[in-house]
Amino acid sequence: MSAPLSRRLLAEFLGSAFLAALVIGSGIAAQQLTPSDTGLQLLYNSAATAAGLFAIILMFGPVSGGHFNPVVSLVDTAFGGLSRRDAAAYVPAQVAGCITGAVVANAMFSLAAISISGHHRASPAHLFSEVVATLGLLLVIFALVRSGRAATAPAAVGAYIGAAYWFTSSTSFANPAITVGRMLSDTFAGIAPASAPAFVAAQLAGGVIAFGLIRALYPDLSPAEAADIVVPHERREAASGAAGP
Repeated sequence: MSAPLSRRLLAEFLGSAFLAALVIGSGIAAQQLTPSDTGLQLLYNSAATAAGLFAIILMFGPVSGGHFNPVVSLVDTAFGGLSRRDAAAYVPAQVAGCITGAVVANAMFSLAAISISGHHRASPAHLFSEVVATLGLLLVIFALVRSGRAATAPAAVGAYIGAAYWFTSSTSFANPAITVGRMLSDTFAGIAPASAPAFVAAQLAGGVIAFGLIRALYPDLSPAEAADIVVPHERREAASGAAGP
């Protein structure tokens, strides 16, 4: 059996908080360092996110699996890797973590703890980009697990998100929890509350499409394999109670 739910929720909360602080904080720093060059701002923001996400998954993944994303948790649940009860707890922990991370990022740069973003993003191109970005993220994760390469997920997920900053017009949020967190910072990485519901809907749509494609590509994906999404995490042997790899 897996680690106690309370420990997994703490890991999901902390990982999501670090993720939001990373994305928003690096965006603030980029904006301050190069106030007149949006391209450089995006370069700094994407590079920091790619590297930091790699580290965050390594830190907390062994406890909870390193989801930090409601769409990942929901698709994992659909494949039997996460119970509905646990998914219902993971999602609020992820959202709360991203909200906390946004507040922390703002405070680290001496900004108001909460400042509602005015950055409107919900154009048709942005929404289509979110479908594509979320779809690609899930395909990366499940393909690695199904092919026995889950240990490479931290690097692969970080690399994919870093690249998706550039090949999608939305800069690849691909995560409803981080979308909520980014509403609370009126900075480079922010998103206006009016744009957020459409972004979340597009991300969920990407998750639905990904579920269908994963089933088509990997029809024999087992619940045991799905349980290792995003990375293999702590197990305890039912008979002995001893911690496992």
